[in-house]
Amino acid sequence: MEKSRRLEGKVAIVTGGGRGLGRAEALALAEAGACLIVNDLGASPTGEGDHENVAQSVVEEIKAMGGEAIANGDDISSMAGGRNLVEAAMDGFGRVDILVNNAGIARPSPIYEMSEADWDAVIAVHLKGHFTTIRHAAPLMIKQGGGVIINTASQSGLGHWGMSNYSAAKEGVVGFTRSVARDVGQFGLRCNAVRPLGTTRLGTPAVMETVRYSQEELGIPANGNVWVGTTTNIPLPEQVGVCVAWLCTDAAANVNGRTFFAGGGSIGLYPEPDLERSCHQPGGWTLDMLDEGARAYLVGDLTNMFQGRKVSRLKP
Repeated sequence: MEKSRRLEGKVAIVTGGGRGLGRAEALALAEAGACLIVNDLGASPTGEGDHENVAQSVVEEIKAMGGEAIANGDDISSMAGGRNLVEAAMDGFGRVDILVNNAGIARPSPIYEMSEADWDAVIAVHLKGHFTTIRHAAPLMIKQGGGVIINTASQSGLGHWGMSNYSAAKEGVVGFTRSVARDVGQFGLRCNAVRPLGTTRLGTPAVMETVRYSQEELGIPANGNVWVGTTTNIPLPEQVGVCVAWLCTDAAANVNGRTFFAGGGSIGLYPEPDLERSCHQPGGWTLDMLDEGARAYLVGDLTNMFQGRKVSRLKP
């Protein structure tokens, strides 16, 4: 069967495109006809090192498919790196139509043991790394009269024991996506986010231990209210790539500022946040009045699902 070439003539940047989800997204975009800038430092899952030329290996895969691609090793956690990456696309192909922000690292630790360095590094790669590329690509897309930005969020943003730095960065991506969509929508640009589920190099033993400990020791779901399976049944990332490529086509031209789930055979749309319940007191509230009002209308039926569980491991 002939593959659909809906993105013929488009130029796409994929950060973290050398492995896992990023590689799957880069290949899916290339199959749809896009020319690629594959960005990847080749660093470890925790962000150290930059010697492995994984971006070039994906470029070779794309060229073997008959596509066009350029490897890039800039560090998108810096403004200079984000600018250099976008300039590489302009130098190589003369335009930027699609930007997929996927680069990421993981440094798991419960909040009472987390170092400042581990917090800063994760926030820089995930959250600032989305800002640096969009900041430099958006003006070019606006000048062109259109473009698509896809940001990578995570189910970890719904809550994840031992991953507060990662969760904060990923849920920050969701709020950032909503705001960017509002900033650029008037110019014909779209910005959406995806919470992917697929095998990736970030599923290290340390990360999987946060899942095991949360579910088996504490008895609470690993991500929000989602119980996560073992590494043996996490789907391959190819379907995430298909979803991302589809969001970049004209078929999704009406979608902006929204967040999707993609993994295995499932694709879903998350609801936008809204007040679940509310109560109003025209003259304002006192503490005593809230005892009655809040329990009656807001929180009376809630339970603290995180209390009374096994005490987490504390360093002496």
